[in-house]
Amino acid sequence: MSGLHATGFPEQEVRARARTGTARVFPAAGTYGDGGGLFGADPSAPGTGAGSGAPDALDRLRIVPPVFMPRRLEKLIDLGREPSYEDVELAGRVGGFDARLPLYLSAFGSTRVGSGDLGLAASRQAARLGIPMVIGENMVPVHGYRRGGDGMRSALLERIAVYAETVPEGVGGVVVQQSTEDADSEVWNLLYSDPGTRALRDSGRLGFELKVGQGAKPGLGGMTVVGAAEAERLAGQFAVRDVLGDPERWLRCATPGTFTEEIVRQQLRFMRNNFPLARTWVKFHPGRDIAGAAATAWAAGADAVTVDGAEGGTGWAPRVFLDQVGLPLGECLRRIGRPAGDLLATGRIWEGGRAVRALALGASAVGLGRAALLAVDEDPEEGLVRLGGALALEVRLLVSALGKYRAADLDAADLWDPAAPAARPVAPDAVLAGEPS
Repeated sequence: MSGLHATGFPEQEVRARARTGTARVFPAAGTYGDGGGLFGADPSAPGTGAGSGAPDALDRLRIVPPVFMPRRLEKLIDLGREPSYEDVELAGRVGGFDARLPLYLSAFGSTRVGSGDLGLAASRQAARLGIPMVIGENMVPVHGYRRGGDGMRSALLERIAVYAETVPEGVGGVVVQQSTEDADSEVWNLLYSDPGTRALRDSGRLGFELKVGQGAKPGLGGMTVVGAAEAERLAGQFAVRDVLGDPERWLRCATPGTFTEEIVRQQLRFMRNNFPLARTWVKFHPGRDIAGAAATAWAAGADAVTVDGAEGGTGWAPRVFLDQVGLPLGECLRRIGRPAGDLLATGRIWEGGRAVRALALGASAVGLGRAALLAVDEDPEEGLVRLGGALALEVRLLVSALGKYRAADLDAADLWDPAAPAARPVAPDAVLAGEPS
């Protein structure tokens, strides 16, 4: 060694890449891709926040109650008493489903966490909360589709079954994503015709989500780490590569799919025609043209558009994508402005303040992903139920403090951006843009 040092330069990172090569592109061994951790954007990284650990644009906003509250007076007259936070109504429609809270369980799919015991626990507890659940991509290509004739249901059908057995009548719903590999396996056709899903389908509580992208890795397909035996088994369906420098750890990659405006319109037309009783959702990654993409989907008849901000979690992604690619959720909501349909938002949602800000910027519901998995990991019986209860209490308190009594009544006037030139509330199209109203 020459003893060479480089000041003002990421020397240790360069040296690590010189030692390990392509393995350094991905998170270290022993984390979620292998079953032990969860990934998402670092809020202090370029493009995901204000830098140096500062909150992102959504968290930066202050929730600002007015002094005079005519809606509180209306509620007082209606009730014949002073209203309280307990009078705030959180039930409503989420992507075409009735839900007890403006929440849904975000997608996690074929990795060990999504398809194993934690996925089942999350499904059961989401049902108890009376909120919709999304099941992620590649469940069937990886785990197969077994209807249970031998007493063993596949991972996909097991998650659907425990949800359906638990959810109260008339609320909730199950939405299943489809990737390119899922389409090859005809996942939607299998589910729509399966006697085991008939009750959900006929009651309007089955839906399908076209996955165009994911917040944590915009433009890429699903990724995870598999062992050597599974790599050999899946090599015919997925790209499986030895880039991690370990013969027992292989990178499995799904294709991202190819989409244009016309392809999205055709896909939604196909979904409506072939599965008329199913709700139709579209999930977009946080791309620069997110406003046009969302408008295209709504115009084509989508029941809901899901926007997954760059803060969104994942099972596995290149570190450069986690930290440097995609728009933050707040910027996505700013670009969309007043939504033309049902807008669902995900990306580091875990408490009521962030949920209220997203709802005020146009979302009709917010999704719990990493937070849900952490909750059921902490307590497989009650963790997600308690997390949902805490979030619901915070939302009720905040909505009540704003002098409103329905989450659906939140709007951009309830927010103030301290980074805006004028210290006053900002118009909906100026929120997060630094423009005075």
